[in-house]
Amino acid sequence: MPEKDNDDKSGERIAKVIARAGLASRREAEAWITAGRVAVNGAVISSPALNVTARDRISVDGMPLPRRARTRLFRYHKTRGLVTTHSDPEGRPTIFRALPKGLPRLISIGRLDINTEGLLLLTNDGALARMLELPATGWLRSYRVRALGRVTQERLNRLKGGVTIDGMRYGPIEATLDREQGANVWLTFAIREGKNREVRKVLESLGLKVNRLIRLSYGPFELGDLDEGAVAEVETEALRKTLGPEVVAEAACDFESPIEGEARALPSRHSGARPKGREPGIQRGRPQQPLDSGPRADARDRNDKKRDSRRRDRRGSGPRPSRPRA
Repeated sequence: MPEKDNDDKSGERIAKVIARAGLASRREAEAWITAGRVAVNGAVISSPALNVTARDRISVDGMPLPRRARTRLFRYHKTRGLVTTHSDPEGRPTIFRALPKGLPRLISIGRLDINTEGLLLLTNDGALARMLELPATGWLRSYRVRALGRVTQERLNRLKGGVTIDGMRYGPIEATLDREQGANVWLTFAIREGKNREVRKVLESLGLKVNRLIRLSYGPFELGDLDEGAVAEVETEALRKTLGPEVVAEAACDFESPIEGEARALPSRHSGARPKGREPGIQRGRPQQPLDSGPRADARDRNDKKRDSRRRDRRGSGPRPSRPRA
């Protein structure tokens, strides 16, 4: 089948259709097309500049495009040591291999690097993922940071106007010095762009070495008390209201189609009664409790100290020099 004229305004761009089916993000779908993995009506295409309609038959790697399922969104508590990708050329463990069984095919909304933990949003709708990743969406991403070194609140306040580091411009940053703990400081850090390793690079420019980084929230969605490695779905009606009509329309979210496999039950140890009027993991103007306070945080600190005490030199010459984990 000859590819349609680029000026054809009917239908939708094929990469957007593939993304909405939950197979990949739009950018990944465009790369698949360029690599010759996508066919329309039996003919392999090479350009993503193609509009398709419901009448067209689309296949990826010879398999028909799955029927679109209801738009779903999940909160996931990522742990350190996992890569945010479906497959890693270095063979490192990935978040998608660590997810519980029974979930639909999911893609991440943005990424967290291998040593960053905390909230990662997952969805089966590639168009929604792209929409929420864009800096233009303007959603605040907040982090809890432990870093080696010292800094004053005055220096942190200067980040409100943005900063340029090695030719890269970073937008306004909200940073608060919460407390000092030994040789470290604890900070709350909030950004809207989420550029590659932004938190670490900005703090390095202030002479701080990040050794723990936890994402607390992404827009209105919170990590809350979600256990490490656990997944929790945001219910459809709560998701619709939280996204708002503009995002829902722009991403063309589908909240009416059947749920793929009707597999809604997810393994989570926080499945008890929910507070009335508030969907778990969604902010309603209430500040997030710092993760470095309370019994769980005390247990974490004790475990860190135990691990440090076990790092002995084989020659029995005492503790090894500490190496903060980036």
